[in-house]
Amino acid sequence: MPPPNGRLGPGYLTDEEKKNKPKVTKALIKRIFSYLKPYRLQLVFVLAAILCSAVLTLLPSVLTGRIIDDGLIAKNMKALVFYILLSFGVTLVANLIGILESYLNTWIAQHITFDMRNSMYSHLQKMSMRFFTTNNQGDIITRMTSDISGVQQIITSTLTSIISNAVTLTVALVLMFSENWKLALVGIAVVPLFVIPTRSAGKRRWSITKDSQACSDEINGILNETLSVSGQLLVKQFGMEEREYDHYETVNRKMIGLNIKESMAGRWFRMALGTFTNIGPMLIYLVGGIIMMRFDKSITVGQISVLVALLGKMYMPVNQLLNIQVDWIRSMAMFTRIFEYYDMKPEIENAPDAVRPSSAEGEVEFRNVRFYYDPEREILHDISFTLSKGKCIAIVGPSGSGKSTLINLIPRLYDVIDGSVLFDGTDVRRLDLSFLRENIGIVSQETYLFNGTIRENLLYAKPDATEPELIEACKRANIYDFIEKQETGLDTVVGNRGLKLSGGEKQRISIARILLKDPALMIFDEATSALDSISEQKIQDAIEPLIATRTSILIAHRLSTILAADEILVIKDGEIAERGTHQELVGAGGVYTQLYETQFSKATEHIQPEFSYSEGES
Repeated sequence: MPPPNGRLGPGYLTDEEKKNKPKVTKALIKRIFSYLKPYRLQLVFVLAAILCSAVLTLLPSVLTGRIIDDGLIAKNMKALVFYILLSFGVTLVANLIGILESYLNTWIAQHITFDMRNSMYSHLQKMSMRFFTTNNQGDIITRMTSDISGVQQIITSTLTSIISNAVTLTVALVLMFSENWKLALVGIAVVPLFVIPTRSAGKRRWSITKDSQACSDEINGILNETLSVSGQLLVKQFGMEEREYDHYETVNRKMIGLNIKESMAGRWFRMALGTFTNIGPMLIYLVGGIIMMRFDKSITVGQISVLVALLGKMYMPVNQLLNIQVDWIRSMAMFTRIFEYYDMKPEIENAPDAVRPSSAEGEVEFRNVRFYYDPEREILHDISFTLSKGKCIAIVGPSGSGKSTLINLIPRLYDVIDGSVLFDGTDVRRLDLSFLRENIGIVSQETYLFNGTIRENLLYAKPDATEPELIEACKRANIYDFIEKQETGLDTVVGNRGLKLSGGEKQRISIARILLKDPALMIFDEATSALDSISEQKIQDAIEPLIATRTSILIAHRLSTILAADEILVIKDGEIAERGTHQELVGAGGVYTQLYETQFSKATEHIQPEFSYSEGES
C-alpha cells in the first residue's frame, strides 16, 4: 500500500506527474494565495507561532552546554537546577506554541477547503448536462473531494513545512557558528551523506509501491465486481464462488508479499539513516576532542555537546527541504486540476435581461431547430412544430432518432445550435432558468430516487407540501394503495436509487413527485417502456387523466401510451418524417406504419384505436 502521507517515494515524482508537471506562473501563485487573503490575520499569527516555536525548540540544545559546563563540570547545583528548569520551561512554552500554531493552521486550512468546496459545488451545479455526460463522474467526484481535501494538506504540511524547516535550519546554523565555526563546518560536511540513504530508499520504495498500487487496484476491482448486487447475482447463478475466492486469495497473497517488501525497505532505510546520523556527532566529538586537548583549551565539553545537539536538529529540516520540490509540484498540480474546473464556463446561463413571467401556460414551439453534440453528426435537423395549451403531442421513432434530445432542449438542459425553442411565445434562452424549469415536469424512463424515504423524495418537488397534498398526489399517481400497505407508509425507505422498489413503483412515485411540482408542461419520456404489462397499466391509468387536461408531450415505444395524443410526430434521422393522428398515420405506409406493425400491433388486442379524451375530461 502507498505510504500514509500519499507520497510514492521521497524525492520522486510519478511518470505521469513528470509528464504533466504544471507550469508555475505568477498568476497561478497569486490565484492560490488569494484563498489565504480572507484569513491573513490568522496567517500572521501562524507565521509568528512558527518562528517562536522554531527558535524555542532549539534553545534547550544551547542550554545543554550551560548545564554541562556551568552545572555539572563546575559542580554548581544552583546553576544546574536553574538551567534544567529553564530548559524545561522553554520546552513547555515551545510545545504550547506548537499546539496553538497547529490549531490556527488547521483552522485556516479547514475554512479554505470549506470555501473551495462550496464554490466548486455551486459552480458544478451551473454546468450543463454536456459537462456531466462528457466528463468522467469519478473524476468530478475526485476533484470535489480528494483534490480539494489535498489543499488542506498543502496548507497544514507543505506551506508550513517550508517556513518551519527554513527557520529551524537558519536558526540552527546561526547558533552552531556562534558556538564554534570550525566544528560547525565539520558538522555541515556530514549533511550530504544524510541524503544518500534517502534517495536510495526512495527509488526502492517507489518501485515496490508502483507494484503495490497496481495490486491494490486489482483487489478493489475484484471487490467492486464480485461484491456488488449484480456481481453477486452473476457469481451465484454460475456457481463461481470458489473460483472467485481463489482469484481473490492469489492477489491478496501477492499484496501481502509486496507490503512485507515495502516494510523491510523502510527498515533498511532507517538503519542506513541511523548509521549516517551517528557519523556527524562522532566526527564532532572526535575533531572537537582533538582541538580541545591539543590546540585550543578554551573549547568546552558543553560547546561540543551543543553542536552535536544542534546538528541532530538539522537533519530533519534538511531532508524535508530536499524533498519539498516534490510536494510543491504535486501541490501546484492539484491546484491546477481544481482551477481547470473553475475555469470551465457554464454553457447554460441566464441572459442578462432574463424574463420571468408571472405565470405559465406551457405552450411550446420549435422553429427550424438544429442540434448536435458533435458537429460531424447532427442529431436534429430543421425541427418545427407547435404545442398549444392543453394539447398533447406524442413523439415516436426508432431508437437513436433524437426524441429524448428534442425534449431536453425545452428546459435548456442543452441549447439549440440553430433555430429557436419558444415557451409561451418567448425564446427559452431569454427566460429565467429557474422559472422555465419550475414550469416543466419530466418523467423519464430511468427514474432517479434519492436514498431516503418516499416522503423525502416527494418533498424534493415541493418542500412545503402538506400531508394531504402528498396523499392526493400519490392517489392521482396510482401509488397510494402500495404506500398504505407499507409498515411506515410515506416514511418507507426506498434504498439507493430506489432499489427496494419495483420499476413500476418508482415510476409512479416519480409521477407523484411531478404532480406536487404542478408544472405547466408535463413530459413523459419512455415512462413505461421497461415495465411489465401490469405495471404499465397502472402507470397508464395515472398518466391518461393528466394528459387529458394538461399540456403534455409523450415519448413512447408502446401504442397504449400515445393513442390519446392530439398529434403524433414521427422522428427519423433527426427530422420530422410524418405527423398526424394515429388513424391518419397507421394506413399511410410510412415510418409510423412500420413502427405500428413491429412494435404496436400487439397492443391493439387490448386497446381501442378510437380511444381519445376531450378537453376537460378526467
